[in-house]
Amino acid sequence: MKALVYHGPGQKAWEDAPDPTIEQPTDVIVQVDTTTTCGTDLHILKGDVPAVSPGRILGHEGVGTVRQVGSAVTTVEVGDRVIISCISACGSCSYCHQGLYAHCLASEGASGIGWILGHLIDGTQAELVRVPFADNSVYKVPEGVSDEAAVMLSDILPTGFEIGIRYGRVKPGDVVAVVGTGRSGSRRS
Repeated sequence: MKALVYHGPGQKAWEDAPDPTIEQPTDVIVQVDTTTTCGTDLHILKGDVPAVSPGRILGHEGVGTVRQVGSAVTTVEVGDRVIISCISACGSCSYCHQGLYAHCLASEGASGIGWILGHLIDGTQAELVRVPFADNSVYKVPEGVSDEAAVMLSDILPTGFEIGIRYGRVKPGDVVAVVGTGRSGSRRS
């Protein structure tokens, strides 16, 4: 398959990479139909995220079609169009039970961090991606919703929700200003 591979600060290449395989019964393999470049990807490319090693396929946002499911997956099946969450969450640890999926204790390679795609394991800027914990990390796209609209639910909208609604306690009727040149402040849907 083709993938965008990180080779160190300022170095990336669109190249051939091995197809991902099911590694755990909770995995799915998704054909990536739509993905985006996040501000986080740009930080990785600048060398600001040292945990990302050369050879890593970038990306943690996407919409795609399920191509293979692990034996323990119950929420999706082959052929389903899905949103790939930027956070991989087991759904069972103490943080997941509190709704704090970004702090999942079971995510591969890092205890206490749910952002693993394009960070600690290969990501979505590829033709195919392995998504761990599929029952909690991919979501069916409703009929009639375009890939371009659905991909906004992968990371962009949830980031605004978490910062504005959950932590900022913004509620209907509040007046707010989004200030800055960052990716969240500059996106439109």
